[in-house]
Amino acid sequence: MKNLAAVGLALGLCWGIVEAAPVMMAPEWAKGMCEAWNAEPVLTDKLVESEWIKNDKGRGYKAMQIYRADCADSARVELRVSAKDGKAMCVYGGAASSKLDTDVDYLMWAETSRWLEMGRGEYGPMRAMFFQRLRFDGPMGEAMGNMGPFESFLRLVGKVPGDTAACPGSPAK
Repeated sequence: MKNLAAVGLALGLCWGIVEAAPVMMAPEWAKGMCEAWNAEPVLTDKLVESEWIKNDKGRGYKAMQIYRADCADSARVELRVSAKDGKAMCVYGGAASSKLDTDVDYLMWAETSRWLEMGRGEYGPMRAMFFQRLRFDGPMGEAMGNMGPFESFLRLVGKVPGDTAACPGSPAK
């Protein structure tokens, strides 16, 4: 009986520790993407070195909005990146709220399966865009000049846990 009680206690503790991942590309998930961005030196450092972070039309941030193309009517999520302490830091991750200026900002969308493939590193942004697995609107020349960071950004999708069984804003299955 003591062993059964111990197993029950252990399962209860584990159950309390395990939390469900937020829906992939829901606002809560975007917060995790923002945290992951700030832990990735290729993004925080290289985007300062290349001066990518400076192309913001004086607003003080660049915005990236992303969404899952196969999730009809789901809202976009947004990451905002600003120069902070000599780094390109994500300062906001959540529901999209910026009006994008495609001279400086980015809009990216793909089907869920393609986001997952890119997140696993099966291919990078060049192949994804060439075969239209990733659709893109924004400053193309700037993106092409920052392929290493762009690939690191896509890989974050595979590092941030996200539930793909439901679409953002839809009821859980």
